[in-house]
Amino acid sequence: MSIFNRWFRGRGAPKDSTAGSSYRFFFGGTTSGKAVTERSAMQMTAVYSCVRILSEAIAGLPLHLYRYAENGSKEKAIDHPLYELLHDEPNPEMTSFVFRETLMTHLLLWGNAYAQIIRNGKGDVVALYPLMPNRMTVDRDENGQLYYEYQTSTDEAHTMKGSVVRLSPLDVLHIPGLGFDGLVGYSPIAMAKNSIGMAIACEEYGAKFFANGATPGGILEHPGVVKDPERVRESWNSAFGGSANSNKVAVLEEGMKYTPISISPEQAQFLETRKFQIDEIARIFRIPPHMIGDLEKSSFSNIEQQSLEFVKYTLDPWVSRWEQSMRRALLRPEEKKEYFFKFNVDGLLRGDYESRMNGYATARQNGWMSANDIRELENLDRIPEDKGGDLYLINGNMTKLEDAGIFAASASTQRTEEQPDEEQESTEKSEESQEQTESGDRLRERRKSL
Repeated sequence: MSIFNRWFRGRGAPKDSTAGSSYRFFFGGTTSGKAVTERSAMQMTAVYSCVRILSEAIAGLPLHLYRYAENGSKEKAIDHPLYELLHDEPNPEMTSFVFRETLMTHLLLWGNAYAQIIRNGKGDVVALYPLMPNRMTVDRDENGQLYYEYQTSTDEAHTMKGSVVRLSPLDVLHIPGLGFDGLVGYSPIAMAKNSIGMAIACEEYGAKFFANGATPGGILEHPGVVKDPERVRESWNSAFGGSANSNKVAVLEEGMKYTPISISPEQAQFLETRKFQIDEIARIFRIPPHMIGDLEKSSFSNIEQQSLEFVKYTLDPWVSRWEQSMRRALLRPEEKKEYFFKFNVDGLLRGDYESRMNGYATARQNGWMSANDIRELENLDRIPEDKGGDLYLINGNMTKLEDAGIFAASASTQRTEEQPDEEQESTEKSEESQEQTESGDRLRERRKSL
């Protein structure tokens, strides 16, 4: 092949590949001129707050492994090995909170969360270790089977040997975010890099603006020729530049004159621009503004509704991703019909005290909650069974429509049965009184004869 053929050869055919699951080609330069990566984005307070809110919310939710009972109900599978792993300690180095917080942070920054599954000889899961998404590559082999290729580092747990390790899907817990192919997700930070880059630029501009005492530059005029203008400029900046030298009195010599440059309206509006970018970042992560400190449009009447919408429209999709991914990767095929994972979000959906009490009263009066059921939801001690703590009660003035005639007929029958009894009692009473009268007459006759 000649040198010209190497220079002007045609482009090869496109190749389908899921390599680079974090889609790092989206990272980098932005229209604002600021480079955006997952780590530089975390230096933005809005991004940090959104990531922290979501990761701590997922990590703080109670996570349990349930088993289906014979009667269709569910019960906690405390005896299953996965219960303790996910509820308490996934590995000897982490708590369940830290583990889930770490994976959720990876999911929000890179769009994917990976964890290595350690199994024993029986195939049971004994440990879970988080893996960095930027070192993971997801691809298919020549047979079309998925494989995970991970580049190890010295700062991780020594659960793998070699610099590059190929893992099978059975050894990886993969929680993908929103993606193009359904296998790997793309990073929200990468897809919104221009918006985040503009926010970084606004923050940098504001820092420089206030570092100069929130005053624009000006012009130093001299009637003659300045031999060393650089020295004059440095002397002026050292004496009157910066926020530490603001409001100092300047003394000008040799006919010098200082003419300040007024601030433009565009420069004066950078705070509004920065606020808009913060709202834009909150919109990316679907976080209500009041949760990141913006209470401008929040009030007592709507802040509770915003919190409920946060649970319904923000947390629930992430919770479903977690539950289904763990069921797919951690449970055996024969266990998937019997066991399931469940995050408890009921605590986040709790209303105020008055609303809860009204709901409990309705449930109690209609017989689908007992006193102990209510007390468990309120974290109170149970009432003993002999004192009626497990009784289910209903209102006596409610019945089915088709049974209304039955109750009416039974009531009339009961009245007719009671009437003969009443007549018999009256007859018996009259007979007893007549006997008493007759016995009294005989006694009086005997006394007269005597």
